[in-house]
Amino acid sequence: MRFLKHVPAFFSLLSCALSMQLVIPEVESAVQSMLHNLSSYVDYKTPSNLPPQHVGPQSYVAQAGATPYWYETINHQGISAFGPSGYTVFRNVKSYGATGNGITDDTAAINAAINAGGRCGQGCASSTTTPAVVYFPAGTYLISSPINPAYYTQLIGNPNAMPTIKATAGFGGFALIDADPYYTSNLNWGSTNVFYRQIRNFIIDTTNMPVSSAATGIHWPTAQATSLQNIVFTLSAASGTQHIGLFIESGSAGFMTDLVFNGGLKGGAFGNQQFTMRNMTFNNCVTAISHFWDWGWTYEGININNCGTGISINAGGTSSPEVGSITLLDSHFTNVPVGITTAYTPSSAGNAAGSVIIENVGITNVPVMVQGPSGTTLAGTTGSQTIAAWGQGHAYTPSGPTSLQGPFTGNSRPASLVSGSSYYQRSKPQYNTLPLSSFQSTRSSGAAGNGVTDDTYALQMVINNAAAAGAVLFWDAGTYKVTKTLVMPPGSKWVGESYSVIMSSGSFFNSMSNPQSVVQVGTAGQTGQVEWSDMIVSTQGAQAGAILIEWNLATTSGTPSGMWDVHARIGGFTGSSLSIANCPTTTGSNPINANCIGGYMTMYITASAQGLYMENCWLWTADHDIDDPSNRQLTIYNGRGLYIASTAGTFWLVGTAVEHHTLYQYQLANTKNIFMGQIQTETPYYQPNPGASSPFPVVTSLNDPTLTTTSDAWGLRILKSSNILVYGAGLYSFFDNYSTACSAVGAGENCQSAIFSVDSTTSSVSVYNLNTVGANQMIQIGGTSYAGYAQNINVFPDTIALFRS
Repeated sequence: MRFLKHVPAFFSLLSCALSMQLVIPEVESAVQSMLHNLSSYVDYKTPSNLPPQHVGPQSYVAQAGATPYWYETINHQGISAFGPSGYTVFRNVKSYGATGNGITDDTAAINAAINAGGRCGQGCASSTTTPAVVYFPAGTYLISSPINPAYYTQLIGNPNAMPTIKATAGFGGFALIDADPYYTSNLNWGSTNVFYRQIRNFIIDTTNMPVSSAATGIHWPTAQATSLQNIVFTLSAASGTQHIGLFIESGSAGFMTDLVFNGGLKGGAFGNQQFTMRNMTFNNCVTAISHFWDWGWTYEGININNCGTGISINAGGTSSPEVGSITLLDSHFTNVPVGITTAYTPSSAGNAAGSVIIENVGITNVPVMVQGPSGTTLAGTTGSQTIAAWGQGHAYTPSGPTSLQGPFTGNSRPASLVSGSSYYQRSKPQYNTLPLSSFQSTRSSGAAGNGVTDDTYALQMVINNAAAAGAVLFWDAGTYKVTKTLVMPPGSKWVGESYSVIMSSGSFFNSMSNPQSVVQVGTAGQTGQVEWSDMIVSTQGAQAGAILIEWNLATTSGTPSGMWDVHARIGGFTGSSLSIANCPTTTGSNPINANCIGGYMTMYITASAQGLYMENCWLWTADHDIDDPSNRQLTIYNGRGLYIASTAGTFWLVGTAVEHHTLYQYQLANTKNIFMGQIQTETPYYQPNPGASSPFPVVTSLNDPTLTTTSDAWGLRILKSSNILVYGAGLYSFFDNYSTACSAVGAGENCQSAIFSVDSTTSSVSVYNLNTVGANQMIQIGGTSYAGYAQNINVFPDTIALFRS
């Protein structure tokens, strides 16, 4: 979501300073309450009564003999195609004076590495032209004040010997890594506009700080295309500890995985519209996870051990609940007195607030699994058991609503989607055990990556060579202009740097009647496996026939193919020719600007495809210009979002989002066996001016919906399919011709008539915690409304805990 719904202001609502921003009072109130209660963390100062500090050599743990990491030693020649001349993307903190010896204060050197080159920091709205990777070799980096990553920063440590970021006893500031500082009473960047950032491979250590101090490991208010991966939070576990590992108060995110929290008052303190969190372990926390507000949250593979409380979602109590819903699956709690605390009662204010779905969750010595305001809602055991499926909230099966608070029959999981009893999952590969000789480089092979040179031929040559040699293809940072289709053959492994960009350009991609793929993965009927991470596919100027990603490859055995942190971005950045100078908003009766038709379809998974795992992929038609100082809104047309037409199915969509496409965001047709974890959509802000019928004519072979001049795009459309299993969904429509009056509380949810459609031939659709905004009808089946918003009002969205068709 691109407009400012809940940028914190401590004790007063923030006015709409920019045309694209919106404050939602209900969310703002929750955030303010959270920050007021935890102001000691936000405003943490160095304690004044500390004893004299002596940091000796014993505090440094040597990393001798660590396995070399290819990324540390590869030739770094990445560029910013549209950034300052001579700009450096890769920075090693030791080149800027950091020692990593656990003795010297490295704060200034680390922040110097981050900020070199005139980057987007304090007072800058956002920018794509100054990306950076800030690399930390093995070591212990002592800091006395926060590390502040600039916009579009990746902090990466050596995964073979993870560097430690360790606070001094006299540390002062909000968090060891403060990713969106409060330079004023408001966040520096609107948290729903913070894109394209990562932190991975670190140990975050607050244990030097006093047990009673308001210590925070990472402050992470954030939005889409962001991730935390492979991080250990080492917090004080002593009696009376006040330490918090991860603090998130707002945003529209997002994804994180492979995190371990040891000790602390709270492992995580969370507030955000939606999130997917996977493979997280909490040991010896007072409370593992404390939710202050949310709309929808999906936890997959969570392990909570020896904590007082597992997950707290009782913020606001029964009279003013703040937490919308959580979905918990394939997880385990051990030695936890209370698994989940909730404020839910069927008569709570906001009658769908506090919706919970639990599926395949094991417990060992958890006497109370769910505790409501009046006591035990779901008893646990002092032994061991597995909770097959349990929920609370509203159910439609498919008619409703009925009140759900108890066990139900869980989803029947297709064998192709599971590993053991849990859904298959795989973290982004970092290839950290491979030698440097296993990598080839795009720029070393003749591609320029400067956004001007046609790199098509050079890229296809190195793509083919790398695949034939079994090498990993490293895409040095840059923008690679292509004028013909790039083909990714079986056996390919592509790794980007600071989100390397493939950008289509020219007439080849500009025929709506003859669409062409920018990146084609395999050919029809081809089998094999590929891996793709940390890249963006984009278009430049009018590209009315561009299919950004066409996936034909069938992975029928062995490890599924994968996409991790691979995004699509249509417009809204320097060099796109789809920016504020080209495609401003058109609130009146302006004709469609053909130069602003930036794409035909963002991702097409064809009939022959099979076996793809997608994690943290954001397919975005820009609603605003990231490089405009005021982040002004745009009108860009892109016909279709993610279309899955695979007849064999077998796909995992983990933490994906698709936004601002003309006809639909997600469409599934003639397919089966699909896992979708916390999907998120937004309808184009300009609709219905024009409506969804323009400017793309219906193509029956693509199963396009027939829409009218007053229609809006579908968020999720399913037809002629089976075994579609959705574990959390946020389908949002905030605007009507750029006005948000239609989505305001009490306005009747009249931004669009319906947002989620299932046809009458589809079977075995199951959706847990469906959250919608702005849609009068939450669900249509065969063109008939089955669920209206008025019966399912939540904290801001409308929520159905369980839907089955």
